[in-house]
Amino acid sequence: MTSQNLSIVLAGGGTAGHISPLLAIAAALRSAAPGSRLLAVGTPAGMETRLVPAAGVELATIDRVPFPRKPSLDLLKLPGRLAGAVRQSGRILDEASADVLVGVGGYVCTPLYLAARRRGIPIVIHEANTRPGLANRVGSFLTRHVATAFDTTRLRHARHVGMPMRTEISGLDRDAARGTAREALGLDAQKPTLIVTGGSSGAQSINDAVAAAVQELGAAGIQTLHITGRGKTVKGPDGSPLTADGYRQVEYVDGMELVYAAADLLLARSGAATVCEVAAVGVPAVFVPLPIGNGEQALNAAGLVETGGALLVPDKDFTAQWITGELIPLATDSGRLATMAAKSRKLGIRNADQRMAGLVLEAVSA
Repeated sequence: MTSQNLSIVLAGGGTAGHISPLLAIAAALRSAAPGSRLLAVGTPAGMETRLVPAAGVELATIDRVPFPRKPSLDLLKLPGRLAGAVRQSGRILDEASADVLVGVGGYVCTPLYLAARRRGIPIVIHEANTRPGLANRVGSFLTRHVATAFDTTRLRHARHVGMPMRTEISGLDRDAARGTAREALGLDAQKPTLIVTGGSSGAQSINDAVAAAVQELGAAGIQTLHITGRGKTVKGPDGSPLTADGYRQVEYVDGMELVYAAADLLLARSGAATVCEVAAVGVPAVFVPLPIGNGEQALNAAGLVETGGALLVPDKDFTAQWITGELIPLATDSGRLATMAAKSRKLGIRNADQRMAGLVLEAVSA
């Protein structure tokens, strides 16, 4: 067996936070071991059913087995469901003649990790968040080949490699691409530019605060592209889509590299992928972490905020008044933005996909 004819199974799914690094690793493996066969494994109802085939990667699915957090009837059913998923996983690994399993977290990973361990198949793990998920915590006891996106992540055997991302983002030259990106997004080439995004589903609290401050943003000479999220429209007082001088809203942008190139300042949630991409391309950012959950998004942003590449404002404090008093002065201060951009880029890792491909080949040859 050589690195040119490996059978590589990649597991993960459910959210873009799992699928995006999985696909970036797959692309890097195609370059590092061009003759390899790649198979992704996800669930029948996750975003992977659309995104993985669109990237040209074959997809198999297993049943979703969530781990109940509290005592319930579902907890009693867990052993049987998990055993069934492990059997499904084993069949997939056997049919693929898998040489190595790469897991990025999510419900599908635990049964695949267990099935791979039973067969003596090497396991490679990538953890995207500062607080590792349950599947990867379990997996870290089954392998020494563990990588993390953040150096603060606490996981057995972890080595810090960064966040695998599409080469269109990791290789982005913001200065060179700015004019083309602004034209593509319907923006003025010269005006200070704020781009707002709450992710593919949008963020209602961010949308509301920005909507309440559009007049002040326009009066300050700032143009705002507001990516509201799929199915979300920000409405004006008359109930029609909000309009204002210098303000444009869209539900979605296909290709975040356009956003990163066009923005003088990005306003966003602090999901792991967003934080890592912001650092890789060196775009100044204001992060408004998701206020629910375990505080993971604030932790994701902490390193970049501490270095001065980004600001963080709690969701409850992010208001139209904060935009007027804090964000507008920042967005119109080109010197401060340039300093933030330089500090951000120093923290960025742009070759995590290649590092992961190297770790996979290392695991196979160990």
